[in-house]
Amino acid sequence: MRQSQLLSKTSKQLPKDETSSNAQLLLRAGYIDKLAAGVYSLLPLGVRVVQKITAVIRQSLNGLGAQELLLPSLQPAELWQTTGRWDTMHDILYKLQDAAQRWYTLGPTHEEVVVPLVQKHVMSYKDLPVSVYQFQTKFRMELRPKSGILRGREFIMKDMYSFHADQSDLEHYYQQVKQVYFSIFEQLGIGSQTYFTFASGGAFSKYSHEFQTVTPAGEDSIFICQKCHLAINREIITDASSCPECGQTEFREARAIEVGNIFILKDKYTKPFQFQYRAKDGTTAPVLMGCYGMGISRLLGTIVEVHHDERGIIWSENVSPFRVHLLNLNTSSVQADEIYQALQKQSIEVLYDDRSVSAGTKFSDADLLGIPHRLVLSPKTGQHLEYKSRTNSEVTLLSLNQFIQQHV
Repeated sequence: MRQSQLLSKTSKQLPKDETSSNAQLLLRAGYIDKLAAGVYSLLPLGVRVVQKITAVIRQSLNGLGAQELLLPSLQPAELWQTTGRWDTMHDILYKLQDAAQRWYTLGPTHEEVVVPLVQKHVMSYKDLPVSVYQFQTKFRMELRPKSGILRGREFIMKDMYSFHADQSDLEHYYQQVKQVYFSIFEQLGIGSQTYFTFASGGAFSKYSHEFQTVTPAGEDSIFICQKCHLAINREIITDASSCPECGQTEFREARAIEVGNIFILKDKYTKPFQFQYRAKDGTTAPVLMGCYGMGISRLLGTIVEVHHDERGIIWSENVSPFRVHLLNLNTSSVQADEIYQALQKQSIEVLYDDRSVSAGTKFSDADLLGIPHRLVLSPKTGQHLEYKSRTNSEVTLLSLNQFIQQHV
């Protein structure tokens, strides 16, 4: 991608109405644009990062045997009335009525849609277990959206739902998802900062579980067990002062961002729809269910909160919009064009700064954008390239072939 053709432009000005680091940096660097409070557009660079995040998640969930689908955002009120949540979730639902006086909501979640859908295809024990997931835009009526894209009114979420014939199978799958989540967060570069956190349970289990990433920008307070390194949220520690896992009473308090959650639902949503399966002995039994959420927009903001410095964003290779940022400081572009093309032939994603701006602007923009590897071509480098990692201040001279050998 030639930077001269990139839609978005960088800005030196801090957004006046944004106080969080993620919002300031993503807006200044041109990854997102603010439309209204809690509502943001993803610009081309932001789309590329989100695509990288979803690719990591998709590969991991497909490895679990989960199947991807895409469910409607516009959901009939009747489905929500069946579960009773049309009234109980009234404070966060965006409700609208069409010309025929039919009521709908813009989905904040998709249990009411996925349960009757899967019910059409699951008849007997032979059809179970099954799990489905999607990447979908959600809508929640946040009265006070804040912290940039960490808490918005419209956001992208990965939600997955699993369906099982018995409790043991549900619990086994639940543990599998837990481990896959840790693998995902590790690949996204926040694994060491993310804790499995006990939260209050629903009607069917003592605890639900969250995945909380420690950062000073976090809205939640978690208490990390000093023995087993699991965490509990403030609500749990208020009720019980010991770790649910090991019984230890020594904790370290930290601020954190919730980036994922998992719930054992049993028949909470399948029962209202009378979703049952035919067992091997011919009897019928309720289908049991688990759900597993992960905030994609929130992950984008969380990664920036965890990985940035005073100069800008610091992306890891797995999520960066490009692997290489090529800066041409020569008056002639012939050599730089050849290097750009050679990198592309090696399937190396490269952002080529071919703009007619000062060297200082190119360097500061490169730091702000946060691409992992920077290559600079200038009169003093000759036939070589000046190489610098975004996480390292050391600068070395490499030939193009040396760089390719080290990074392909």
